[in-house]
Amino acid sequence: MSSQIRPDLPGTYVFDGPTSRRGHAMNRMFMSLRAEQARAEFRGDEAAYCHRFALTGDQTGAVLEREWQAMLDLGGSIFYMYKLALMDGHSMQYLGGVFTGMSEAEFQAAMLAGGRTDV
Repeated sequence: MSSQIRPDLPGTYVFDGPTSRRGHAMNRMFMSLRAEQARAEFRGDEAAYCHRFALTGDQTGAVLEREWQAMLDLGGSIFYMYKLALMDGHSMQYLGGVFTGMSEAEFQAAMLAGGRTDV
């Protein structure tokens, strides 16, 4: 199931109640990564860590393969997903680039220039 997109703001995802419920377990797992002990456990066995939080098979696959768009579509909150991105050494601008089809540098330049012009 895809995230809801606002027709008046193309490419803007709505993180609403149903999306939150769909991604609840995954977002709880992402938030757990704030603690160093949790990050160490995750690094030790990512699949087992996902299982501990009862992620669906699709969610687990998206996390393990770092399929950022799929995580978003499966109910992930970009703010929680960022915890995982940080573990991989990625910035919020990297994620912004992923979600807009730009490189991290292109996304950063677009934001510094006042935002995206394609919407």
